[in-house]
Amino acid sequence: MRLASGVSRAALAVACLSASMAAAACGGGGHANASAAIAVRRVQSASDAPAHLPLAPLASLGKLTAAPSPGSPGPEGVPVPATKYVLAPPQTVKLGETIDGVTCQRLERFVYHIHVHLTLFLEGKAIAIPYGIGIGTPLQGVKTPDGPFIEAGTCFMWLHTHALDGVIHIESPTRRTYVLGQFFAVWGQALSATRVGAAKGKVTTFYDGKVWTGSPAAIPLTSETQIQLDVGSPIVAPEHIVFPAGLAGSCENAAGKPAAC
Repeated sequence: MRLASGVSRAALAVACLSASMAAAACGGGGHANASAAIAVRRVQSASDAPAHLPLAPLASLGKLTAAPSPGSPGPEGVPVPATKYVLAPPQTVKLGETIDGVTCQRLERFVYHIHVHLTLFLEGKAIAIPYGIGIGTPLQGVKTPDGPFIEAGTCFMWLHTHALDGVIHIESPTRRTYVLGQFFAVWGQALSATRVGAAKGKVTTFYDGKVWTGSPAAIPLTSETQIQLDVGSPIVAPEHIVFPAGLAGSCENAAGKPAAC
């Protein structure tokens, strides 16, 4: 997989994204669907987002380019963008390290466990978000029929990714609202109204199908939020995905306690 045009060539492809690295990070065999490996109860909870958000209707942007097909379902049941490009690989994180208030701990934390979807377009072309963001290397994963899925690492940041589908896992020891800027800090990439990673240009931001008029770094990461960042033009209409049962809402076990999804 290649880096997006306009992104520094110094940034290298992520583990498992090329055949030469697949064997190092991904073990043989795999799950037909990684999210099906653990059976838990999902709780559809109300959004924790603030009541008043800086939003405007889509009509305020004028004519938009139609969103392309989101791609084929990946190992979490969420579409993986049909692209050969990633914005940038994850930065290395270490056990005990804290980045912008987010810590890397040995085990995933499930007191607060939700999921968010992030989509990126650069000059109208889809750009993938790598798996392994916020997971300490070496990564351990499986090559499922639907693509790679990272199962383990030396530590897990409270914000991280397991697959190439844009799903951000928020797994925190306390219930709190994180923001998109913290995820990008964990990723090691810049985020502003004029920059996404190394890609520079006007950034048009969508939040649950509406235009976000504030700083993209301030977007709250709440359960099943769908976020899209378009750098430059044309501006692609907001993509919409359906969260599968394994990622919808928050997660509890049969005893009503927080559990892994």
